[in-house]
Amino acid sequence: MKCDFCDNERVNIRKVSRTYGQGKDLLVIENIPVINCPECGEIYLTAETLHEIERIKSNRKTLAVTRFVEVANFGEENPPLAV
Repeated sequence: MKCDFCDNERVNIRKVSRTYGQGKDLLVIENIPVINCPECGEIYLTAETLHEIERIKSNRKTLAVTRFVEVANFGEENPPLAV
């Protein structure tokens, strides 16, 4: 695979997690492939990956599993207690 921006032939593919929405509508998608070019520094998603993210978001009721996770606010020393 080559970089879409500089045509470098040696790109890296990393897997990342991203969050979409907020509060009760929060969705975490794990293992999203991200292309990283060490030559020009660009980091981007392919169109195919973006379409798959949209498909997952649209079908979250059937594709997602419920997990309880800890959430912290950056820079907040004493976060409010969960209800």
